[in-house]
Amino acid sequence: MQAQNQRPRDLGIKIGVLPVGQFNTITDVPGVTVGHTTLINGDHVRTGVTAILPHQGNIFQQKVPAAIYIGNGFGKLAGISQVQELGNLETPIILTNTLSVPMGIQATVRYTLVQSGNEDVRSVNAVVGETNDGYLNDIRGMHVSENDVVAAINNASNGKVAEGNVGAGTGTIAFGYKGGIGTASRKLPESLGAYTVGVLVQTNFGGVLTIAGAPIGQDLEQYPFKSAIEKSDGSCMIVVLTDAPLDARQLERVAKRAMMGLARTGGIASNGSGDYVVAASTAESMRIPYNTKAKTDNGNVLRNDEMSPLFMATIEATEEAIINSLFAAEDMEGRDGHQIKALPKERVLSLLKQRGLLK
Repeated sequence: MQAQNQRPRDLGIKIGVLPVGQFNTITDVPGVTVGHTTLINGDHVRTGVTAILPHQGNIFQQKVPAAIYIGNGFGKLAGISQVQELGNLETPIILTNTLSVPMGIQATVRYTLVQSGNEDVRSVNAVVGETNDGYLNDIRGMHVSENDVVAAINNASNGKVAEGNVGAGTGTIAFGYKGGIGTASRKLPESLGAYTVGVLVQTNFGGVLTIAGAPIGQDLEQYPFKSAIEKSDGSCMIVVLTDAPLDARQLERVAKRAMMGLARTGGIASNGSGDYVVAASTAESMRIPYNTKAKTDNGNVLRNDEMSPLFMATIEATEEAIINSLFAAEDMEGRDGHQIKALPKERVLSLLKQRGLLK
């Protein structure tokens, strides 16, 4: 069975029980778009930017309910305190490398200020997340420019999303193999509200890789602490978007479940790992206008009793997005001749078949 250029689900690896959306990507959530800028230059630049837009309007003028959950806080996520305080998101979500977060802020602020209707805006809370790609990338060179960030935003589109060695995932490593960008979705049946949950991840973390419940990392003898000098530090950024009408409190509950999806892949949120979840509702009824004379917010918020299907959808989509990132990634050589191999997909498929998890 040839695994090249095929996603795990195409190869018969079924993760979870809920149905997926049309493309099995975060863009299955109506109105959501994703854009990448990929920087591969010479033998030392292996980095980029990924932008996720919750809707196609002016996000600052029509903010969306949002929450951020910290799985492990060894990271540099910008904009977290205002999201936690006010419960809303007012810019695209930007992912890049650790030392390019300041550039991500600057570019996102400039992008927002020049949008029509924002002429009098004096404060912008840019949400910019990161993982450290410094093994393959010359991270100290800070090669991401303002134009690169804005290009990722302007290039954002719906439909299929490029995965693997693209955008913010260009130089990342996961479970000892080449990591990257991954995405997945779940579409709840009509009886459960027909809501869509979409997840996008930037994988750069470690643990004992588990696929569909099988200890693949152990089978491949690729896991941390099997000798005294090995470790599993790294980070994972997780973005969860849904069209379910949720407020910030409920979105934090959803965000917490994404870490359960990470755990199902074998991730351990190690000491040096920055594992953050940004969750937002794209439901038009939940939009928060910047300029309004209204004294109260509108929107019929989903009852807590109806949340469990969304929790399950988030867990499944996060798990599958992480595995998708590994299957899409390819071998890479970067800074100082460092090399990282892609997941040996044919071997993985053989192991899953031996365990009766693949026909």
